[in-house]
Formats: sequence, C-alpha cells, structure tokens
Amino acid sequence: MARAIVDLVAPTPADLAVEIGPGEGALTGELARRAGQVIALEIDRVLVDRLRRAFPAVEVVPADARAWDWTSLARPAGGRALVVGNLPYSVGTSILTALTRAHRAIDAMALMLQREVAERVAAAPGGKAYGSLSVYVQLHWRVELALRVPPGAFRPPPKVESAVLRLVPLGAPPAAVEDEARFERVVRAAFAQRRKTLANALASGLGLSVGAVREAATSAGVDPGRRAETLNIQEFAEVTRRL
Repeated sequence: MARAIVDLVAPTPADLAVEIGPGEGALTGELARRAGQVIALEIDRVLVDRLRRAFPAVEVVPADARAWDWTSLARPAGGRALVVGNLPYSVGTSILTALTRAHRAIDAMALMLQREVAERVAAAPGGKAYGSLSVYVQLHWRVELALRVPPGAFRPPPKVESAVLRLVPLGAPPAAVEDEARFERVVRAAFAQRRKTLANALASGLGLSVGAVREAATSAGVDPGRRAETLNIQEFAEVTRRL
C-alpha cells in the first residue's frame, strides 16, 4: 500500500518530496528510496528523534503542517515539488486547506484522508457529498479519488475507512475569481444552510436582502431557487461577481 501511494506522484531523483506526518516511517522509506530530497514534517518530538535515527538522509522537521508555509516551497532545478502524507484525521481538513492555497508551489500530491472526507473533496455537483470543501479544492486542483485503504492496512486497524486523493494543480482555474476570500465567503454561506434555496441561504449568511441576492443570481444566469449543491464552480464565481 505504501508503494501504491508513492506511485501516485512517481518521485524521481530530480524531485523534492515533503511528507506530512511520517509517524513510524511507512511512507518515508519508500520516498527516501525514490526521491532526490525528502523533508518529513512530524509534530511528535519522540517520533522526530526516532525518524532521524532510522532515516539519516531525510530532513526531519518538527513542525505542524497546518502552519507550514507551503507557498514558499522551492522546486529543485529541473525537478518537482511533491507532497505525500497520511493526514491526521482530526486536522486533515485544516492541513488540506493550507495545501490547496499553495497550488503554484506544488506539482502533485497524494494525501490519505478519512474516506468520507476524501469523497467530499472529489465530489461533483449534484450530490450530498458535494460542498464548500469540494469547491475550494477544485478551484485550483484536479482531484482523483485514487485508492481506497481498508482498516487492515494499518497497525492497529482504525475503526474508519480511508482513501487516498491524487491532486494535480490546474493550469488555469475553471472560472476567473478576482477575490478568493470573497468567493469563499459566498460559497461557505451558500452551503451553511443546505436545505434553503440559494437566495435565502446567501441572504442569511451574508446579511443581504433576499431581493438583492435574487437579482444578483438571476443576472448571473442562475435560478435563485436552486440549492447550493447544484451549482458548479463557474456559477459560484459568477454569482460572487454579481454580488
């Protein structure tokens, strides 16, 4: 399974690979064997010391991946910057959010998450899994639900199923978004009350009148009576611009 995960980004001696949460080193050894440079981010100081002894060629950094400056990641000359990790399920979404903002600095990622979270990230419009996280990530990344990982692949086996996403940055976003912070506020408000129509959810979440939201959505070519889960990224971008 470790080999299959690393295969998703196919590191070469020209590449830099950053591993998140190496733990006991199940992925670390495979990355060290194939990538030219490996940086491992580990928050547990006991594991940091253990990893440094086990993998002397790996730069083990005691750090929290949520606060790591991913946008400053430097590609090696002629190589790629890759990110691989089994994200801690309790903070997986926070780490993923930080990573997705660094779409200009990272060339490919293979990330393990709790299966339900991974399915939300990869979801297409129209289903219950599709939500704000789907929109945020897919604005800049092509997302593939690449592997399902059974509990038996872990020691000890967890009580939940896992899945691995392969993410590659898009050459250009599917829609022009001038102000991403504003775009995220609109998307968050739209999904905050999923059972409401788009007009009512946005009016409530953004502190606007229903009439103003209806006018903005209609001018964007979007029926204000639809629900957020039916809108694609282009439609969210156009509604944001009109608002």
